[in-house]
Amino acid sequence: MRFVIVAFVSGLLLGALDALLQGNPLARESLSLFIPLARDQVNVLAGLGLDLFYGFALAGIFVLLHPSLPGKTGTVKGISFAVLAWFLKIFMNQAAQWLVFPLTASAVAYELAAGLVEMLAVGILYAWTLVPGSGRGYTPLARTQ
Repeated sequence: MRFVIVAFVSGLLLGALDALLQGNPLARESLSLFIPLARDQVNVLAGLGLDLFYGFALAGIFVLLHPSLPGKTGTVKGISFAVLAWFLKIFMNQAAQWLVFPLTASAVAYELAAGLVEMLAVGILYAWTLVPGSGRGYTPLARTQ
């Protein structure tokens, strides 16, 4: 039950951070190149559904990987996971977009930084809620069973 609640909350957190980080004036100015391609209105329900899916997927991957993640504390493992997720989800996407679109360096930098904030938020949330020890000290699952 804890997993379901944390995954759901992390999906909501991703949605809220998306709205905050992608809907502000700095983001809109940085990504103005996409205005001709963008929809007139965002489908909020579809976006929230996708963020909830991401929350469940990322939480599941974190639970599977946490014994292998570097670090001795849950917090460090959460940060390690965040950096890994950031690289696979955000960095690789931005690299591909940089190859296809004439993005400015500031737009790429903004997207990389915003993505890192999102991934750090969910990585630390997972570490403090899904890993035994609540982020203060990592206790392997084998010892708690």
